[in-house]
Amino acid sequence: MKRSIVLCSALLALLIASHSSAQPVLNYQVLDYRVLERKAHSRDNFVQGLQIVDGQLYLSAGGYGESRLLRYDFASGELLDGRRLDQRLFAEGLTVVGDEVFQLTWRAGLVLVYDRASLAPKRQWRIPGQGWGLTWNGKQLIYSDGSHQLFFMNAGDGKITRVLPVTAGGRPVSQLNELEWIDGRVWANVWQSDDIVIIDPASGRVDARLDLTGLLPDSDRQRGTDVLNGIAVNPADGGIWVTGKRWPWLFRIEVQPRASSASN
Repeated sequence: MKRSIVLCSALLALLIASHSSAQPVLNYQVLDYRVLERKAHSRDNFVQGLQIVDGQLYLSAGGYGESRLLRYDFASGELLDGRRLDQRLFAEGLTVVGDEVFQLTWRAGLVLVYDRASLAPKRQWRIPGQGWGLTWNGKQLIYSDGSHQLFFMNAGDGKITRVLPVTAGGRPVSQLNELEWIDGRVWANVWQSDDIVIIDPASGRVDARLDLTGLLPDSDRQRGTDVLNGIAVNPADGGIWVTGKRWPWLFRIEVQPRASSASN
């Protein structure tokens, strides 16, 4: 494991150990961050999904009439390829599985599957309800629909095999948006907030909340700059990258514990 993920693993291991008592779990850990690096990024992208694979950044950009599937060279930021969606579709989460790219749509509730090499469409199916965030845990797709639930789904036939309620301190955590699978946990942006929640996929319990308040300076905000959204891990070095909708930067962050961080 590389440094960023190793640090997160150590923090979560301490947290999980604290949850092992017979007392009911009422609290979760609050985490802070430090910016290690940033990369310039196009403000045109209303980021809905993000993933780094083999030195390439795959990005799902949303908006009616503006939705696209994009592929960049991660090191240089050069746009390598892209595909525009039907203007009636609003692109949402994205994940790469083997030689295929999976992309969700919002109100249409479609899962669009592309050939990874060419980005040519291969097949599609419909999910019940809306599509928000999407990730892959090594066995199944996991998606969110803006509620407090995560849905586990087969990549081959689209069958939903499990629905997982997400809670913090026994209360539902809703508006789960973009997702990323990191070291055995689901990381989820919470829409209209500066928070990422880190979810135990077995119990649905929020192990920790990462507070990214202040990540994008006010000086970098323009008309049209929107909320935090987008989480990706670079497999080459374990770096954790985050961004937002129409943000000018991708930020590499280091996760840090916050003193006296128990939260109800």
